Amino acid sequence: MSIYLTPFARPRLFPRAPRPNTIQDCTAEQFEQYLNENAADRVLDGYAPFCKLHVYRNWTSTRCLTIPVNDENRHLLRSGYEARNRDELPVLVRWFEGVQAPVANYLVVILYSREQLAKEGSPIEADWGVVGCLYTASPEEIPMAPITMMRNALGVEEGGSGVPIDREAYRRAVAFWEANANWR
Repeated sequence: MSIYLTPFARPRLFPRAPRPNTIQDCTAEQFEQYLNENAADRVLDGYAPFCKLHVYRNWTSTRCLTIPVNDENRHLLRSGYEARNRDELPVLVRWFEGVQAPVANYLVVILYSREQLAKEGSPIEADWGVVGCLYTASPEEIPMAPITMMRNALGVEEGGSGVPIDREAYRRAVAFWEANANWR
């Protein structure tokens, strides 16, 4: 099985100007090489048949993606409209400023099949393409952001995958994201 770090994921996981809330201690090329040379500790089914999650014990100093919201840190939440790339419309997001998450125990790599990436206009030669990565305390997926579920339901024209919203999964995601936020 071969894995490729897609142009969609590369700038999000390895931005030109390094940020403390992205993957640390390796380059994009080293990350891709690691995924191809090391078996995942666990493989989980993703939100659709073309999506798999490969769980690796964190070999870097990358910090957890999210922090629980509580009375002590709620005042540090910020929000704004952002797009993941130039082709997508901005959506409302929120994040913490002035806090730092603990080092993650796991990197949960989100993979799409070659066939799905071709359908979305991003053909690859590898079997699987990295479209994202979650940095977590436990070896499991955190819920997809509700806005990502909506974007997926809108279809590939709007930067999604064309998978309809699963209302129960959406409700679980809302519950998680009401109680947690990303940090910068």
